[in-house]
Amino acid sequence: MSKVRVGLGDRAYDILIGSGAFQAAAGALRTLTEKPSAIVADETVLGLYDGVLEAVFGEMPIITLPSGESAKSFAEYARVSEELLAAGVERGGSVVALGGGVTGDLAGFCAATLRRGCKLVMVPTTLLSQVDSSVGGKTAVNTRAGKNLVGAFHQPSLVVIDTDFLASLPPRELLAGYAEVVKYGALGDESFFAWLERHSGTVLACEEEALRHVIETSCRMKAEVVAEDEREAGRRALLNLGHTFGHAVEAEAGYGGGVLHGEAVALGMAMAARFSVARGLAAQADADRLERHLASVGLPTRLAALNGFDASAETLLGHMMQDKKVEGGTLTLILMRRLGEAFVAKDQDQRVVLEFLEKERALAPS
Repeated sequence: MSKVRVGLGDRAYDILIGSGAFQAAAGALRTLTEKPSAIVADETVLGLYDGVLEAVFGEMPIITLPSGESAKSFAEYARVSEELLAAGVERGGSVVALGGGVTGDLAGFCAATLRRGCKLVMVPTTLLSQVDSSVGGKTAVNTRAGKNLVGAFHQPSLVVIDTDFLASLPPRELLAGYAEVVKYGALGDESFFAWLERHSGTVLACEEEALRHVIETSCRMKAEVVAEDEREAGRRALLNLGHTFGHAVEAEAGYGGGVLHGEAVALGMAMAARFSVARGLAAQADADRLERHLASVGLPTRLAALNGFDASAETLLGHMMQDKKVEGGTLTLILMRRLGEAFVAKDQDQRVVLEFLEKERALAPS
């Protein structure tokens, strides 16, 4: 296994990465669940891997979540919390999150608040959760006002990334996760982006060496940023490249799976790049290069690519104003100077953004 350390002093933890990592980490997992603990699992994932869970954890209580973004709700948070309490999970015990980003976010929020905080173990099973959401301690549920607006920072004690779980991942979900991989290259490592341009086919074919490379590279980048800025007071905001535009699209589309999070992030990154060009901050060639790569693997880069999506510019801007980075009623965006160099752009003029959104609505599919 590869190991990446998230350096947070006495709260530091390891990310273990590799084929067979889940069973290889059985000893560490059992140690973390010696006191009364429980598993929160995506119901689809559980149906595939319940035997593997039993081999590692024995008869530990399992609480299931429905698949899909709609599970990140107050109702599911309340239900799961009650079931964790009924299962006798103690403060010294652990909540083990088995599933994708939805499961990790919801189970993590439960762990952050159960008995005012118990341990959290992340076992992500999607590419998106393996390269992004399982690392860094962000937990949340969605609200009518927008995505991830109620939550807590709660770092895990261990993250176990077993690439074998990706073998059962539907192609669309794998591709959505790949968008978050591209994000790392676009925001901070042009050489990694260039590697992805050459090797996207092997990544999406789930070749072990390529998968391990992109997961480890992404996790190392995120671990470095989190160690420097755990609560997103500065540099960590760069990890939101594409998310302000993308979350607006998700909120308007609803959370029923019509637009996956990674698809929204891909579209949002392309929009952020075009906005950077429109503001004279980045070269057209860099925006074109990013859009070309995203489109080449089948990810959306323009609003018109989303079937039946026809939100007004005013509606999208309204969703964007619910973004967590809004300060004093002004909009903050993550923009690009070039591929591999993103930056935080505060105090964005809403009228300028609105005009840009009108133009985006008029773009034909790429």
